[in-house]
Amino acid sequence: MSPVFPMLTVLSMFYYICLRRRARTATRGEMMNSRRAIESNSRALPINVEVVQYAKEVLDFSSHYGSENSMSYTMWNLAGIPNVYPSSGDFTQTAVFRTYGTWWDQCPSAQLPFKRTPPNFCSHDYVELAFEEPVYPTAVHVLETYHPGAVIRILACSANPYSQNTPAEVRWEILWSEAPTKVNSPQARQFTPCIKQIDFPTNLIRLEVNSSLQDYYAELDAVVLHGVKERPVLSLKTLMIDMSDLDEDDDEEKNGCEMDSLNKQFSVAALREWTTNGYFDKLPYELIQLILSHLTVPDLCRLAQTCKLLYQHCCDPLQYIHLSLQPYWARINDTSLEYLLSRCTLVQWLNLSWTGNRGAISVSGFSRFLKVCGSELVRLELACGHFLNETCLEVIAEMCPNLQELNLSSCDKLPPQAFNHIAKVCSLKRLILYRTKVEQTALLSILNFCSELQHLSLGSCVMIEDYDLIASMMGAKCKKLRTLDLWRSNRSVCDTDIEELAANCTHLRQLDILGTRMVSPASLRKLLESCKDLSLLDVSFCSQIDNRVVLELNASFPNVFIKKSFTQ
Repeated sequence: MSPVFPMLTVLSMFYYICLRRRARTATRGEMMNSRRAIESNSRALPINVEVVQYAKEVLDFSSHYGSENSMSYTMWNLAGIPNVYPSSGDFTQTAVFRTYGTWWDQCPSAQLPFKRTPPNFCSHDYVELAFEEPVYPTAVHVLETYHPGAVIRILACSANPYSQNTPAEVRWEILWSEAPTKVNSPQARQFTPCIKQIDFPTNLIRLEVNSSLQDYYAELDAVVLHGVKERPVLSLKTLMIDMSDLDEDDDEEKNGCEMDSLNKQFSVAALREWTTNGYFDKLPYELIQLILSHLTVPDLCRLAQTCKLLYQHCCDPLQYIHLSLQPYWARINDTSLEYLLSRCTLVQWLNLSWTGNRGAISVSGFSRFLKVCGSELVRLELACGHFLNETCLEVIAEMCPNLQELNLSSCDKLPPQAFNHIAKVCSLKRLILYRTKVEQTALLSILNFCSELQHLSLGSCVMIEDYDLIASMMGAKCKKLRTLDLWRSNRSVCDTDIEELAANCTHLRQLDILGTRMVSPASLRKLLESCKDLSLLDVSFCSQIDNRVVLELNASFPNVFIKKSFTQ
């Protein structure tokens, strides 16, 4: 057969597709005009009565500035009507997250970021709010009373938190999202972003925040949800596509079958001899691996569906040495873990923070994953993992012998006895127990057996009553301690504890004792004199440490950043 014949066939098919496309364009124009007529007629129909409601309850959150035993600066202040708005300023009746600015990522306790984090995932904290009635959202108002601008994403959930029936599927839809931006004025405002319409009613709203551009703590007062009970007729707009988009994306979908047929004919007629992978066969295996290492996890999974060669590369366990699933928390479930099982046999860093809640990940699914993939784990992030129970920590202790970093921040559903299993992980160097129910007995056991600890966070661990014993055990066993977080630790930290650290933990580089009442300037001076490497000391809301003391200590120890909130 002459080589010209297949080319003529290809051109003929292409010309035929162009004619079909032009005909469809005219048809689409008529259809769009008909839709506009329906829309204009729908305006005459009765309009749904709009429901306006404040949050009934705060269901979950990742952090807050306040104490677990108080209402000041806690996320629970977001429930109900405004306490402060429209007033501006620093008020204890507002909701405040724990961090702001960039200092948090630059301090000695900061962790290295995970690779492959998608650029559009910037969330640092979240709060989930339940409302009385499920509605189709028409607006969300966030009442910000101090340093606004931290909210970067608003989501809605299909699950009703007050329903007795467990839904077969839980969907999260993004109502609005934007990159972090700096608001120049610290004054109060009502933030009302333009939200998209969704196809299900919701009474569960989630705010995600990024405070890295804030000059001080952002304060939220209330959240107002506007919506209608019946699905709006005009929500058909969300199904309509702009004409410019129809010319490209829609045509590509509708032409899919024709293009597939054309490709088959072309490949059979003219490219039968192409049995190789082209230039990919000439590239070294390692170079292809390096190229693929720049893809996000979803892109890697999509690429695996293109051909056998790339499937082999995309399934190589070396691509999953560092795996962060936190950006995809809304879609991660037992099926996802099962799908990744064979690819993660060499995983060393694993981030499952925020994932698995509302039954998405089961204890058995998590346990099976770690039994196959836990042997090489060095770092495990499980912040806000409310599916975790004692069995999960037992599996971690048994299947992760090389584990050095464990983050259980805000895993407040874990029972106190579960933490006893952590003592079996003797190689631990970093342990984050912020806002957990760890008790004194379990913590003493952990300190006794995990003598390699360098970073320890006990912030808001209110079930620990006697820090004298804890400080003594740290001094005796944890000589390598670099950073210690005692944020709002039941306010029982005293001079004896600080002096114990000064005498035995001389490598300290960061110490946070925010909220303590029994620490004096004299003990802090001893600490600063003994710990030559100390670079960050947070003494905010320490009643015996006033601004005069801070100025004196700053003059004597200029290399130490002594942090004290400027409002009390």
